[in-house]
Amino acid sequence: MECFDVVVIGAGPAGGQCARQLTQVGQRVLLIEQHETFSRNDFSSATTPLETLEKFNLPETVIGSYWQNLVIVTTNIHQKWESQKPLGAVFDFAKLREFLATQVKSQGGEVWMGCRYLRYIKNHQNTIVELKQRSTGEIIQVETQILVDATGPARAVMYNKKESQPNYLTGTGIEYLIELSETDYQQYSQDLIFFLGHRWMPRGYSWIFPMGNNRLKVGSAQLNCSHAWVNQTQTLRSYVELLLTEYLGGIPYKIINHHGGMLKYCSKLEDIYYKDNIIAIGDAVSMVNMLGGEGIRHGMQNANIACGYIQDYLAGKITDFAGYRQEIRQGYARTWNWSEQMGLSKYLKYSDQSIDKGVSYLKDLSLEDMMAILFDYDFKRLYKAGFKYLRYKIVSIWTRLKLKSNLT
Repeated sequence: MECFDVVVIGAGPAGGQCARQLTQVGQRVLLIEQHETFSRNDFSSATTPLETLEKFNLPETVIGSYWQNLVIVTTNIHQKWESQKPLGAVFDFAKLREFLATQVKSQGGEVWMGCRYLRYIKNHQNTIVELKQRSTGEIIQVETQILVDATGPARAVMYNKKESQPNYLTGTGIEYLIELSETDYQQYSQDLIFFLGHRWMPRGYSWIFPMGNNRLKVGSAQLNCSHAWVNQTQTLRSYVELLLTEYLGGIPYKIINHHGGMLKYCSKLEDIYYKDNIIAIGDAVSMVNMLGGEGIRHGMQNANIACGYIQDYLAGKITDFAGYRQEIRQGYARTWNWSEQMGLSKYLKYSDQSIDKGVSYLKDLSLEDMMAILFDYDFKRLYKAGFKYLRYKIVSIWTRLKLKSNLT
């Protein structure tokens, strides 16, 4: 039986980054991925601001396309903020995960593809991990000092199948990757487009992102909750096809692939973060912001934080991961709770007219303000729009009162 310092189950961005960081400091690491290739579960729309690339030392090979303009479209409003230079990138999700895995191998770690996690068995201070090779059905056991749950919404390691779990806020998404002519693609090649409102997607939002090579990502995501105004919605596929036929104007396209996924978010970050020598990271501890569903850079940052505690545990400096749980909650809980409440209101409680008005008020905000709101969750910037609207309302009421006084 092979022995490792750390076994990471799940080679997504969080799992791959965790394994990458630990191999860099000389730990013996095994990274497990259930699919035979990374293209088999290429499921994320994966947009991020530019600083993410530098922060995690990521090469251009993991980028599908850069973007420099922000666009928000509602049922009746079309608002655009333009830049003269790139502001962010859309990841090629498969290439990002493949890059992280390649880094793990180049630094002495092991990556086993096509292995499905089955269970773990405690063995004194260590843990035996049982895996199944998908192609042959062979059962494999390895031993590890630390086991990392990076299985995302499945939380497959931290909870067994029969164990009760917290109540989750869940969402579902679907996305098409389409190919256009070069001329048609250029119309959208620099724009990050978000769609809000009852026409485009009640209970969530839709999007069109550039992906390079004359390709666009076109998708929709919704919360699995009831809506205050809309009793019945269409299928997710219907909303994606609405973007294709109406917003893109019926231009010719070819579907390259389509994929979907589910998000499970634990309100107030009440996930289980660790059990003895088992620690959870990424989406397994709700490292996804519920306002926009963004999770890649947060999962990778969460992995970096976890790695510090894993190293201390292996060195005998700590005996549990209570400090890790405390640091994550202190660092994220307030922002995550605000984002959750804003998302629930915007996606489930607002009338279509309120969504239109809300976006129309944003037109006076700068591009810098919008980037800070969307990617830094700096919601204080929204007060600028609110104050301008309040001033407008006061002037409007005062004008009407004065006109009425003059008439009488």
